[in-house]
Amino acid sequence: MHIHPTTVLPLLASLTTATCTLDLLHSLTTSLVTAQTTGSKNTSSFFSPSTQFTQNRRSVPLTQHILSTPLLLNHTRSQHDLPQCATYTESIVLNSTAPYVLATQMRIDNTTGLVAKVDSIVTTKGDWLFNVTGTYYWSTRESWTVIPEAKRDTRAVIKAAADAYCNLFSDKSVVVPWGSPCARLEGGAYTGKGQAGDRCDVGVPSGVNLVNRQYVIDEDFGTVDIMMDFGGTVGGQGGLPDSHEFRVEGGKLRYVHTLSSCGGRACM
Repeated sequence: MHIHPTTVLPLLASLTTATCTLDLLHSLTTSLVTAQTTGSKNTSSFFSPSTQFTQNRRSVPLTQHILSTPLLLNHTRSQHDLPQCATYTESIVLNSTAPYVLATQMRIDNTTGLVAKVDSIVTTKGDWLFNVTGTYYWSTRESWTVIPEAKRDTRAVIKAAADAYCNLFSDKSVVVPWGSPCARLEGGAYTGKGQAGDRCDVGVPSGVNLVNRQYVIDEDFGTVDIMMDFGGTVGGQGGLPDSHEFRVEGGKLRYVHTLSSCGGRACM
């Protein structure tokens, strides 16, 4: 039997090309949480030998990444970005000796279905406004549920709302779509009380550039996480390794979660 080459090529392509799906992304965030609880054991099923790792905006080997440390995770929440084939996971560790709040983005290789890059912001005692019990208390009382399809904002609207907030730090003329209510969880400090009058437009500094932004957007939940350099320079280093995650409802900001690592420096 003779098989024409034009028949073979599509078959080979189907065998060697992975397609990003929500099921894949959900399985990878589940695997990430499992890896963190076991200390990065059994990661060969979703990491490759070429997977890159960064921690607090610096490249590190897996052996020096927080994933190599087994942690009991008291709270996790993951968001999934299908167009970018990327994920975001917030994790909270209440261990009194070694508490952590983690923000992790993963970017997936569309050809293999394996993780190409893991970026983590790791905060602990001594980092900006760090208070793990406060973070846990408020995180577990907020509503980050799926938004009904008819009420979902577009990716562009979600990103624009988050960018407006970030741009306000260096340009006070920017119009930010503040929601009412809106609450910001900064480290463990909360601008609200879980009430209708909560505001998140307070305590925003001036003259600070929030640069080198990388996004994970989940329209189903109205969320976007931005990893960036707080007070850094465009295309360079400096500033504080930072994660700002936003929940957008009806085009307006509802929740803001921020993590900033001081990197051993005094920034409190």
